[in-house]
Amino acid sequence: MNIEITTLMNSLGQEALLARPILALASRIQKDKALRIAAEALRREKNKILTANECDITVARERNLSSALLERLTLNVARVELIAKSLEDIAALPDPIGSLISEWTRPNGLAISRIRVPLGVVGIIFESRPNVTADAGGLCLKSGNPVILRGGSESMNSNTAIYTCLLEGLNAAALPLSCIQLVPTTDREAVGHMLSNMTEYLDVLVPRGGRSLVERVRNEARVPVIGHLEGNCHVYVDCDANLKMAIEIILNAKLRRTGVCGSAETLLVDSAGGATLLAPLVRALLDAGCVVRGDTETQKIDVRVQVATEVDWFTEYLDAIIAVKVVDGIQAAMAHIAHYGSGHTESIVTDSAATAEKFLNTVDSAIVLHNASTQFADGGEFGMGAEIGISTDRFHARGPVGVEQLTSYKYVVRGTGQVRP
Repeated sequence: MNIEITTLMNSLGQEALLARPILALASRIQKDKALRIAAEALRREKNKILTANECDITVARERNLSSALLERLTLNVARVELIAKSLEDIAALPDPIGSLISEWTRPNGLAISRIRVPLGVVGIIFESRPNVTADAGGLCLKSGNPVILRGGSESMNSNTAIYTCLLEGLNAAALPLSCIQLVPTTDREAVGHMLSNMTEYLDVLVPRGGRSLVERVRNEARVPVIGHLEGNCHVYVDCDANLKMAIEIILNAKLRRTGVCGSAETLLVDSAGGATLLAPLVRALLDAGCVVRGDTETQKIDVRVQVATEVDWFTEYLDAIIAVKVVDGIQAAMAHIAHYGSGHTESIVTDSAATAEKFLNTVDSAIVLHNASTQFADGGEFGMGAEIGISTDRFHARGPVGVEQLTSYKYVVRGTGQVRP
C-alpha cells in the first residue's frame, strides 16, 4: 500500500473519530442550519458547479464512458436545484437522534427505553453521480454520523465543487469540517485502504455504483456493508390492467431515466390479456425509441422486436433496452421475479384489488408497488429528503436508506436501587 495514501486515509479516519462525539451531540438547530446554508451555497455557486461538471463530462467522453454513466454524471440547472432542495428537505425532517422508539417498565420497577443513536463513522464509495456528495453528506450529518466520501475519478471536479458548499454550511453552523470529508485523491488505492485497512475508523460502508464496484466492496470490506448489487426491476401488467395506465407506467418506468437503479428492465404481460395488452405496450416502447427483446409471443408483435436470451432476464441494462415476456398469470409472474429478480423494486399494474394484494404480499423485494412506476424507488419520493442508496439487504436497512436507516439504537435503563437476586 502506498505510504502517502495510508497516511492520508488514516488522517481522514482520525478526524472523523474526533468529530464523532461532537456531531452525535449536535443540536437539530445546528445540523439544520448547516444543511440550509449549504443549499443556499449550491444555488449561489451553480455556475461554478456546472463548469466543473462540464470538465468531468469532457474527460468522461474521452474515456468512452457508457451512456448510463454519462447520464448519471451530467448536471444541469434543474439538477443542481434538486440537490439543493434535497438538503432543505433533509433539514425539514425530524431529528432522529435521541428519539424514543419504545419504552416499558418491568415488574421490578426498572424503566427501560430504546432510543435512536448514530451508527458511527460511515464510508461511502460511489461512482458518477455528483448528487451523492450532497445527499450522502446531508443524510449522514442529519443522522449524527461523520462521513468519508470517496467519489469516482470521473466526477472529481463536480464532487469537489459541491463539497465546498457543504463545508460552508458546516462552518456557518460551528460544526467540525471533518463531519463531512471528501477523499481528495483519485488514486484507486484509496478505495482498497477504505475496504481493508480502516476498521478502527469506519463502522459501516455503503457502495453506490455499478456491479463491479459493489461486488468488490462486498468481497473485500472488513466492516458491515449496506447496499444493493443491482436493480433488475420488473413491471407485471395483469389481465385486469387499464391499458392507458399500463402504457404510461411502463414508458415512465423504463425511459424517464434509464440510468437509475429503479428503471424497469423487464416487462411481464399476463397471457390472459395478451390479445389487448401486449401489442400496444410493445409498440409504445418501440415507438419511444426503446429496444425490445422479447420471447416468442412478443416477437410476433413487431419485426423490430429482438430475440430475448436467458441472459436478458437477468440483465440490468441501465439503458433504453427492455426484456418482454408473456406469462400465465400472477403466479408465473411472481415465479419469474423470484428466479431472475434482484430483490430491488417490482410493480404490478391491475384494477383488481385482490390480485394487487397477492402481489404486494408475496413478492419478496425491498419495494413493491401497485399501479405506479418503479422510478418512485427513491428516498426523496418516499419523503426521506434523499437517500444514500436502495438496500436489498435483509438486516438493518432495506429499501431507501435515509436518516432513520443510518441510525442504531441503545437501551437506557433507569432504576431506583434494584439489584438482581
